[in-house]
Amino acid sequence: MKIENLIEGAPQLIIKKNEPLSLYTYTKTGGPADILVFPKTIEEVQQVLLWSNENDEPLTVLGNASNLIVKDGGIRGVTMILTEMNAIQVEGNNITAQSGAKLIDTTYVALDHSLEGMAFACGIPGSIGGAVYMNAGAYGGEISEVLASAILLTKAGEIIEVSNEELAFSYRMSSIQSSGAIVLSATFALKHGMKPLIEERMKELTELREAKQPLEYPSCGSVFKRPPGYFTGKLIQDAHLQGHMIGGAQVSMKHAGFIVNINQATATDYIDLIQHIQAVILAEFDVVLETEVKIIGED
Repeated sequence: MKIENLIEGAPQLIIKKNEPLSLYTYTKTGGPADILVFPKTIEEVQQVLLWSNENDEPLTVLGNASNLIVKDGGIRGVTMILTEMNAIQVEGNNITAQSGAKLIDTTYVALDHSLEGMAFACGIPGSIGGAVYMNAGAYGGEISEVLASAILLTKAGEIIEVSNEELAFSYRMSSIQSSGAIVLSATFALKHGMKPLIEERMKELTELREAKQPLEYPSCGSVFKRPPGYFTGKLIQDAHLQGHMIGGAQVSMKHAGFIVNINQATATDYIDLIQHIQAVILAEFDVVLETEVKIIGED
């Protein structure tokens, strides 16, 4: 890889070689990235994309690596983490956040300005880009319900603005997943509300999350999508899989929909446990569990 050309094109870009992605993923697992970059500006993101295109190098974009499993072989080519792009701005009832901003932080900015509509997301540990990419949701709310528009960088390197409708949202899906575009920022249309009421709702949801989710261990968040007509956690409990371990990965004793890293688990441990759960649930209940977590990289 002619990495020198990339450095010349973006001299301020943070670049690391053969960097273990386990240092950045929420599961604390994952092999090395050949090249790991942390752009701070839209221009740097664009430069990395164009360099990847010109050099025929694969480009993988991560938000903050929360709802993600990177395989133990790591990721070839260039991996981009966008956490340095984290500005959040408020204009009237609208909030615009860059893709690397934390979704949780954005909900608290909304609270500070007495804006309601995003309280449901106060405990989702993803980035804005990842939340738009997968139409993140919790406690009856989804990003699609509050997103007005997004700025994207297309695979060809063009910066475009798209509307909510153009993103074709559905359950944990958006058109970005098939287009390969990169989310640069998102604008949310909220409503003016009563700050004490918004704060009370966020406190209630935070307490609920802390009581039910295994936040004391590394995890990738909710592992499976909810199958129509069922609750994933109950299916796993009914199959007597709660507490089941492969290597250092365990089906959480606190919430069966989570897999936690309790003893130096590898990504392979996680993937083997996911596949075991899927096989057991299919055999016992004839229900297909689809993963919500994204699994990427090489074995």
